[in-house]
Amino acid sequence: MGSRKRETALKRKEQKSDDVLIVKLNKSNIAPRKMRLVANQIKNLNVNEAINVLRFSKKVAAQSLEKLILSAIANWRQKNKDKNVENFDIKVKEVRVDGGRVLKRIRPAPQGRAHRIRKRTNHVTLVLNVNSIQSND
Repeated sequence: MGSRKRETALKRKEQKSDDVLIVKLNKSNIAPRKMRLVANQIKNLNVNEAINVLRFSKKVAAQSLEKLILSAIANWRQKNKDKNVENFDIKVKEVRVDGGRVLKRIRPAPQGRAHRIRKRTNHVTLVLNVNSIQSND
């Protein structure tokens, strides 16, 4: 069973092309519902527009997503040192926010009781699409 998993992973790796960037943010200490509110705002936007939307948002989740996008661009620059970012059109193709681990805490309640608090975390997967801009020079 392990070998089949390895084979499918290798096939996926071969199918990956240079025009798709995938970055992940795991164990973010923000509830998935709150993160999805911000993530849905940047779907199908150009990276520059998405960064502007996130930079001027008052939500705490926006800071994490902005850092994630900037990290993805920096990673792309590291891999493609001979290419210039300005010559490419980078768009947010997909943003997935999945629920992560739930930390269970106890808060004191009236009359000696206790109430359970569920501190939710999330995992964000960001897929960026990179297309070269055709110049007519």
